[in-house]
Order: sequence, then structure tokens, then C-alpha cells
Amino acid sequence: MTAATTTAAASAPRTSALAWPGGRTWLDITVLLALAALGVIGFTPSYGGYSFLAAGIGGLVLGALTGVFTSVFRLGGLLTFAVAIVGYFVVGSAVAVPSQTIFGVVPTLQSLASLAIGTVYGWADLLTLSTPVGAPAYIAVVPYAASWVVALVSTLLATRWLAHRPRTAWRFGVALVPATVLYLVGILVGTDEAYQAGIRGVAFAVLVLVWLGWRTPVGGVAATADRSLLTRKIAGTVAVVLVAVLAGGAAGYWLAPAKDQRFVLRDEIEPPFDPLDYPSPLAGYRHFTKQVDEEEQFTATGLQPGDRIRMATLDSYTGKLWNVTDSNASAAGSGSYELVGRSLPSAPLVTPVAHPEVDITITGYQDVWVPGVGYPTDFELTGGEAKTHSDDLRYNASTGSMVLTTGLHEGDSYRIDAVTQEAPSIEELSSVPVANVELPPVTGVPDIVSSKAQEWATGAVSPAEQLEAIRLKFVTTGFLSHGRASDAVPSRAGHGADRISDLLDATQMIGDEEQYTSAFALMARSLGYPARVVMGFAPEVGEGGGTVSVTGDDVTAWVEVAFEGVGWVPFDPTPDETDIPQDQVPKPQSEPQPQVRQPPRSDKEPEDLLTPVELEKQDPDEDDVDFVIPGWAYGVGIGLVSLLAVVFVPLLIVGTVKARRLRKRRRGPVADQAAGAWEELADRYSELGYQVPPKLTRPLLASRLEAQFPASEQQAPPRLRVLASETDELVFSGREGAAEEGTALWDDALGAVGAARAAAPARVRLLSRYRIRSARDLAARLTTTAPRRSEH
Repeated sequence: MTAATTTAAASAPRTSALAWPGGRTWLDITVLLALAALGVIGFTPSYGGYSFLAAGIGGLVLGALTGVFTSVFRLGGLLTFAVAIVGYFVVGSAVAVPSQTIFGVVPTLQSLASLAIGTVYGWADLLTLSTPVGAPAYIAVVPYAASWVVALVSTLLATRWLAHRPRTAWRFGVALVPATVLYLVGILVGTDEAYQAGIRGVAFAVLVLVWLGWRTPVGGVAATADRSLLTRKIAGTVAVVLVAVLAGGAAGYWLAPAKDQRFVLRDEIEPPFDPLDYPSPLAGYRHFTKQVDEEEQFTATGLQPGDRIRMATLDSYTGKLWNVTDSNASAAGSGSYELVGRSLPSAPLVTPVAHPEVDITITGYQDVWVPGVGYPTDFELTGGEAKTHSDDLRYNASTGSMVLTTGLHEGDSYRIDAVTQEAPSIEELSSVPVANVELPPVTGVPDIVSSKAQEWATGAVSPAEQLEAIRLKFVTTGFLSHGRASDAVPSRAGHGADRISDLLDATQMIGDEEQYTSAFALMARSLGYPARVVMGFAPEVGEGGGTVSVTGDDVTAWVEVAFEGVGWVPFDPTPDETDIPQDQVPKPQSEPQPQVRQPPRSDKEPEDLLTPVELEKQDPDEDDVDFVIPGWAYGVGIGLVSLLAVVFVPLLIVGTVKARRLRKRRRGPVADQAAGAWEELADRYSELGYQVPPKLTRPLLASRLEAQFPASEQQAPPRLRVLASETDELVFSGREGAAEEGTALWDDALGAVGAARAAAPARVRLLSRYRIRSARDLAARLTTTAPRRSEH
């Protein structure tokens, strides 16, 4: 081998050599991953167990392997990003959402969509879901994504930065930032109940102090070079560990904040669903009794005799209507709905009675309020369009009410496991006080409510007996009328203050569940008892059970009052259909019919008392089912478009800049074109990875570039020195060259660039399309702070 060949080989870029991490780098990676693992464990309170650790540890391992792999093969920033993204989606399916893969390993479109959606929206869901979180399926993507990012960045810092820079404390401090951020994130997304805060905090601090103490130099001499220095360093390390354990344990015991004083983001972020955006269900009571009274709303299987189906629970009264509580006014009120999975949190005040599983299939019912029995403990959407919207389910544990923000429609079905409230007798409640429950104050209540409550409760002692006395007054003296034209005495709809006054002040009380339950609940609240109105359905259920058809005529409402240690006990103040008064003579019937007492007739015309209920006009083609793109498809599409944009948008921008640069250099006199051809050649070689020192003459730079050209038997290096001489002749000769000379020089220059591209590896050719020499030179000047040195 000649001396020139040897020099060329020594000067050629070492693109094929593998850069394996050294022993110290492996130690750095191990320490940083251990710190990150302490941060991942902080997610335990949110998930209520260790089920998320498979995703969290999987993200740590994947991020570390990706960082080591890309560093060993010296991949550039763009290729590192591409490899990391591909690995994130391929491995993430099996680690974070294995239930959506094939055989628990092979990714599917659904698993890829969950990874994309969970990465973006999982954080908000984690903070709004009631703990412990278990659904939606993509919720496990949160610890996976967090640990993956931290492990990848930490490994890249250890292999590409710490290993080739002077060992200073501030550089190691920067390397600690990702793991520290993950530790803090685990705290912020947690709950008021910290997970092993003292142990984790002390372990984190000790590991950081020991690592910094042994990794940074002391006085410029390695501590291991002298046995006395090594002994002192070991003794100092032991002392640091002991002090950290003692001081950290004492601080955790004496200075740790109380549970209610811990700052977690969960307490600062309200659930996105606001039930006040929807009309009060009780305001639409007459829609069921007058408009769809004979139409089937849904079918239910598994009901027991006497079961009531809860639709909505209302505990706030404004003088106009009953509604749910504003979630900003009461965190435990009827308006605070949380994202939930299949397993639902238990009710805070209930004496549970086991209930068989209930299956409900929607037919004519359309609303966001989900009809259910008692207090659900397990809920699953089993059919219809709603099955694809399980992430839109919200639940209020204190009321047992559920909503599906996308609404229920014909064909939707679901299954409920629930417990019902034990119904004790009035005698059993006679010695039980009402519960101390925080409810919003009622406003706009007419004075007659309080006066009638005091009058009717006179003589009763206990709260239960007073409430029963008021209920019996309604039942025995009131008359039932739904305001239909066929009723003997129609009644006006509504339950505002004026309607309640009319009910209580009239000679005969006439109304239906909407008015009687409203008046009874307001009377109970005037006595200081916690009461709320519940709207739902009460179908007739036979002893054999079976499938029951629920129509609009089965709609009902009742009142629940909270008793200490018992729960929310139901009261039904609405009178049944009664016999016709004796002064009313029924019309003769062709066949004997059972007689029922209806309210006395009114002198007013029915039309004056009826309150029409307007329904939305439906388009004739409303029942037509249009094709709807599933939500996951949008997530996958956005993810793919984003990835393509990251790859091709920079390529387009760089290509435009280079094309403009080329056009500018080929303009002007021949001498300027010749100089531009050489500048273009130098820039292209620099972008291919060649060392192109500035401020060198063209012949000297040509010699340097020829020496860097990789030795190859198939391809000889281009004659750059000849090209440099021809360029100098055209630039400095002073003669006006012919246009053909400039074109030929440009052809030779671009040919030399083509030869260099052909000799370069495919990876280098790809990266050159994203490089601009001027930007590379600027970045090199800004980042060069000290000579690099190897750790070996």
C-alpha cells in the first residue's frame, strides 16, 4: 500500500465503525434508568395497583435499547427519531395495550390508534378518571410514553454527551433532568395518598448523591488512582448515605404535608362534562306522559318486582326547576360526573342489597342520561353505536347516575351489575337521625311550602315520622292528573315556584309526580332534611321477571332522603288513581267496569290548563344510517400524517433552499459562474460528511478532499485538483471566458459531486438531503466549547 493510500484511508470518515459504550457509560445508563424507575412507581396511586408497571418498565427498556442502538450505529438525529417512533408503535402495542393485539404481540389498527390517542389524550383522562383507573384501554399508554421518552433522552445524553465531554457537575445535573421530571410527574398525576413517599425520596436522593460523588473528578485526579483517596471516598459515601437516610426519614415524618394539603393536578382539574349544558330531565316529564306514553322506550331483562329504574338525580332548586348541582359548587354533588371504566366506584352512603344482572336494550329512548337500577358496580356497553363510545361514559357515585355524552339511540344495549338501597320501614327509622350531607341550598321557594310542612308534620317527632306524615297528606288528599285531554281534571305542567304554590294553595291538590315530588322535596328541605328528586321509570314486573317493555307511561319520580348509617331512603308522595268522588256519577257502561275515583271537574276549559310540549321536528331520513368513520381512524390518520410531515417537510424546505442556492450561483459572468461551481462542490462535499476547512485555496482544499475520498477499486477519486486549477484560471486570468467553458466547468463539478455521492453509504446520502453546509457550520461554532476526549 502506498503512502498516499495510507493517508487517504486514515483521513476517510469512519462511517462503518461501531461506537460501543464504555464501562462508565453503561454505569451512567444504569443509574439514570434506576432513577427513572423510581419515578414510574409514583403512578401506583392513580392505577390502584401494579398493573401499569408492565407498560412503564417496557417503556424504560425500549427507550434505553433505542438510545444504545442508535448511538452504536452513529445514527443522525433524523434517523434516531424515525427508529424511535417505529419502535414506540411496534413494541407499544404488546406492552401497553396487549388486549387489542393479535396473540398479545402483533399490532392491529386498533392498538396503533390507542397508542396515538393515549399519547395525546391519555394525560387528561388520567387526571379526570376516578381512581383507581382501569379504562379506557389506552390509559396504560401514559406511563409507557412517559418512561419511554425519559429513558430515550437519558440514554442519548449518557452515550452521546457525557461520554465525550469533560466531567463537570453541571453536565451530570442536566442528565438528571429527565428522571427528575418523571419523578415529579408521578407525584402531580397521583392522588392525595402518596405511594412510599419517604422511601422513594430517600432512595432517589441517595442514588443521585452517590453517582455525582463518584462520577465527577476530585481535584482533577481520579479517586481510584490512590488507595487513600479511594478509602476516604468510600467512607464519605457511607456517611452521605447514612445522613440522607436519617435526614430524609425525619423530614418525611415531621415535615410531610397532610393528605388534604398535598398538591396534585387531579384536584385542580374538573371533569370536562357539564350536565348543566343539558335541560333538566324533570322539565321534560310531560313529554313521556303525553307524547310517547304508549311508545316503547327500552326493554329490560333481569328486573325484580318493585324495581325502579333511575334516570337522573336532582338536588338543586332555583325557583324555576330542579336540576343537578353545578360541579363547581360541590365536588360531591349530583353534577360531578367522572370518567370511569367498566368497574364503577362504590356509593358513599348506601345499605347495599344484592341485585341480579340487568340487560337493557334501547328502542325509542334518546338522551344522554343512562337508565339504570340502583347503584351500579359494573357496567358494560354490549351493542349498538354506543359500544364504540365507551370512553364517553361518566358516572356520579353519590347518586348512582350515569351519562353517555354522545347519547343513547335505538339499538344500543348495555349490561349492569348493581346493588339497591335497603328500604327500612318508618318504625325502623323512627330513632335514626338524618345524615349530615352537603347539598346546595334551595332558592326561590314559596312561603307556603314551609308553612304547610310545619302544619302537616305537627305531632310527629322523628324526621322519618314527620316525612311520612307529609307524604300521607299528599297521598290521601291529592289527585293524580297528567294533564292529558282525556283526564277528568287536567293539570298544568311545570314545577316552578308558582306551580308549587298553585298545588298547595288549591282547594284540591291536582298534579302528577312532577309536582308532588317537587313539593315534598322542598318541604323536607324546609325542615332541614337532605332530600333530592329522582326521575326514572317504574314498569310493572311480574314474579317471573323476564323481559319487560318500558314505555313512556312508566315514567315516574320519587324523593330520596339521607339517613345516617342507612343511606338514601325513597319516599313516594304521589297519590294513586283513586275512586271518583261520591257527588260524581259515572256514565253508564255497557259492561260493568271497576270504578276509580278521579279528581273533581274544574270549571276551566282543559285547553286553558294544558301546557303543550314541543318536540324537535325530525327529518324524514333521520332513521337512515350513514357511514361514519370510526374515531380511531382519525387518530391513526393524524399520527401517520404527522410522521410523514416530520420526514418530508424538512426535506422539501432543504431542497428548496439548495435549488435557490444553485440557481443563484449559475448566474452572472463566466468567472462568477466558475467560482459558484467550486462553492457548490465544496458545500455538497461538506453535506456528504467530508471535512471542508474554511479559508483554504482551491488546490489545497482539492487535495484535502481527494485524500478523504474512500479507497475503492471500482471507482477512482475525481480529479478535484484539475478542476480547482481550471476554476482559478477562469477566475483570475482576467479574460472573458466563453459561456461553454462555464457550462463545462459546472458539468465537471456536478460530476465530481455525483462520484462522491455514489461512493458514500446510503445512510450518508439520505442525511445529506437534510443538511445545509451553512447551518452545519453555524451549529458547529455554537456547540464547540471544549476539545472532546474519550472516556477510555
